[in-house]
Amino acid sequence: MLNKWLFKNIDNSALIVFRIIFGLLCFLESVGAIFTGWVKKTLVEPEFTFSFIGFEWLQPFPGNAMYFYYVIMGIFALFIMIGYKYRLSALCFAFMWAATYLMQKSSYNNHYYLLMLLSSMMVFLPAHKYASIDVKLNPKIKSFSMPHWCRLIIVFQLFIVYTYASIAKLYPDWLDTSVMEILMKSKEHYMLVGDMLQQKWLHYILAYGGILFDGLIVPLLLFKPTRKYAFMSSIFFHLFNSIVFQIGIFPYLSLAFTLFFFEPEIIQKLFLKKKPIYKSDDVAIPKFKKPLLVLFSIYFLVQIGLPLRHHFIEDDVLWTEEGHRLSWRMMLRSKSGRTNYIIKNKDSGKSFTVNLNDYLTTKQQRSASTKPDVIWQFAQHLKQEFQNKGQEIAVYVDCKISINGKPYKTLINREVDLTNAEWNAFKHNNWILPSKED
Repeated sequence: MLNKWLFKNIDNSALIVFRIIFGLLCFLESVGAIFTGWVKKTLVEPEFTFSFIGFEWLQPFPGNAMYFYYVIMGIFALFIMIGYKYRLSALCFAFMWAATYLMQKSSYNNHYYLLMLLSSMMVFLPAHKYASIDVKLNPKIKSFSMPHWCRLIIVFQLFIVYTYASIAKLYPDWLDTSVMEILMKSKEHYMLVGDMLQQKWLHYILAYGGILFDGLIVPLLLFKPTRKYAFMSSIFFHLFNSIVFQIGIFPYLSLAFTLFFFEPEIIQKLFLKKKPIYKSDDVAIPKFKKPLLVLFSIYFLVQIGLPLRHHFIEDDVLWTEEGHRLSWRMMLRSKSGRTNYIIKNKDSGKSFTVNLNDYLTTKQQRSASTKPDVIWQFAQHLKQEFQNKGQEIAVYVDCKISINGKPYKTLINREVDLTNAEWNAFKHNNWILPSKED
């Protein structure tokens, strides 16, 4: 039964069209990052970047090299789109995107994380076996079908993303629309719609509509009688996000996912009119069945487990951010901080306050003023900087933060020298003060 469910061959029209759209969007994301100034602000201007902890060695190339990096990444994306040396191109793009994602956190985004996961998945999917340069060069690989698991892993990944995003919104500041009000306040300058976005009734629609959409969209797309209506709501939802929040390619990538929910006949009629529909029910069990099952079992166990880890860590994840990343906690809160780093020379005993402008860009300063892991990393960076000058220092942090417009409260224990503190990824760091302490 499991073999038939996973390895039954089905029509591959959805995957072929998705590959073309995916490659095009990845190209636009890569090139767009250059022309919008994102690469300059995030990877070129900073003296160093706050990489994911454990990847401190992963830093941007010096000078203007990161521009060429993104151009090369865009070329690989084009190769994915046209299906040229597909496996190699997909692998190279996935590797390069993962590297640029892990080397910086100042522009952390769940969508970037999703793209890292998807680009890695695409390496394993036979998305080049129709309408590709590879097929023209080697007609023997041409195929109108794919194993059913190719569709299932995309659908299951989407279900995980949307379900956790919906559950994460079930907390007071979202339910009373405080978060939505703050998010919309920054959009009041928008022409035509700016004033409407400030209306309380709209905040309730958006807040509760977001919960319902995230929680129900995958089941409704899977259920044929509701599929058309779910798709129409998906178009409205993602276009609204694109216009109001300006989050790049990801609303359109999300719309492309709906290909995997529609019948092949519809996709063929719209996009691949010359392609025959595959209608056989044959089952082809691959030689690599066991490694494949083990690989994806481990992968999805990790995907299910990572967003749950904050429940096993002391205090509120909204306050500590321990377990926040890689957990599909999207646009859930607004945070501001007032932070001073005090350096004490261990030899002379003299202390002074760090001028953040001497070390960090404006974007980096926002992270280093509100996020405990980045605060800890900057303390370690300062320690190394002064050690290179032959000085031993201690770093103390006076940090007060406000979440969702609430009063400022002290986040970091001011008595702890963060240069000697450890960062624990899966348990509470005691130098982060309790959320109720003022």
